[in-house]
Amino acid sequence: MIVLTLNVGSSSIKAALFDVPSEPTLCSPVAALWMSDTGGSTGTDVESLPGLLDQTLAEAQAVIDRTGNVSSVGHRVVHGGVKLTQPMIVDEQTIHAVRAQSSLAPSHNPVNLAGIEWATSAFPNARQVAVFDTGFHSTLSPAAFTISGPKEWRSQGIRRYGFHGISHQYVTQRAARMLQRPLHELRIVSCHLGNGCSLAAVNNGRSVDTTMGFTPLDGLVMGSRSGSVDPGVLLHVLRKGTSVEELDKLLNRRSGLLGLSGVSTDLRVVRSAADGGDPAARLAVEVFVHRLRGQIASMAAAMNGLDVLVFTAGIGEHDARTRSATANGLDFLGVRIDEERNLRVPPEADISASGSVVRTLVVHTNENWAIACAAAGVVRPALP
Repeated sequence: MIVLTLNVGSSSIKAALFDVPSEPTLCSPVAALWMSDTGGSTGTDVESLPGLLDQTLAEAQAVIDRTGNVSSVGHRVVHGGVKLTQPMIVDEQTIHAVRAQSSLAPSHNPVNLAGIEWATSAFPNARQVAVFDTGFHSTLSPAAFTISGPKEWRSQGIRRYGFHGISHQYVTQRAARMLQRPLHELRIVSCHLGNGCSLAAVNNGRSVDTTMGFTPLDGLVMGSRSGSVDPGVLLHVLRKGTSVEELDKLLNRRSGLLGLSGVSTDLRVVRSAADGGDPAARLAVEVFVHRLRGQIASMAAAMNGLDVLVFTAGIGEHDARTRSATANGLDFLGVRIDEERNLRVPPEADISASGSVVRTLVVHTNENWAIACAAAGVVRPALP
């Protein structure tokens, strides 16, 4: 089955084409027939998205002509809410439900819907399948997902949802395969560190806690998102005259590494400025790592311990200094890394020090392959 995947994120558009076998193995790395990554382009501009996707289709057309018709298009959809927890063929009800969650993921759900609309027109004979980032975290317990607000909030669906679930599910399964251990025996903290950042505590293959909450704004320091902020700060700036719309932009687009450093959303640029003596950039790096270490410890506490620490996504896979600074503050959990292995890490590697109680891995996330597997799994049973 030929499956096209579209992963429209907050700062990039990733697409890939796969020939999915009848029984795909999610945690096995698979080479795409074709792939495109327009990293750095805006993934939040609904108006420009169709043009970018037209360019993507033009690049893929020769491969499609050679391999066969696209049977399914799998779409990463960030926020599915309480009801949309499993991959599903897109219909009007699905579109309505995704649109209803758009205010909770304003940088994602609108462009996810725009991608579905574009693909429906470009591939009228293909099944469109939505795969939800929140789905993996639907296993959170009430103690983990309940927000300590008034009772009416719970009836309004105000709770912790968690995000990056497609990535967290893939890399934890991949980690178990790399270690040749059953997934159900492992307590894993998965660190998805990119422009958006989140952690997941995965125990017995199930998400039991995560850092992102009601929206993708909560938790760790990110490229332009603040992460967790004392609600009293928000009340304070609102009382000072900041509008709700202005506050939304401040928290989602002008905070995080960009807000702290005044330099960039890109940790590589911020770190370079810090190395050059910029005190604000140095502080940004220190805050990023400080928050990361503390939240890893919190995730481990949710599982009564830790067996595996996984770094993935742009920063997690490529920034050895972040991995080192993070691991070196987690000795008390049994985390020890080999600095030489850490510096020369290939796309995937075990960077644990000899004798370390906790295994520390760098795993290349493959959300596109996970989406393709999910889409094929939904479409195949529905075919006549």
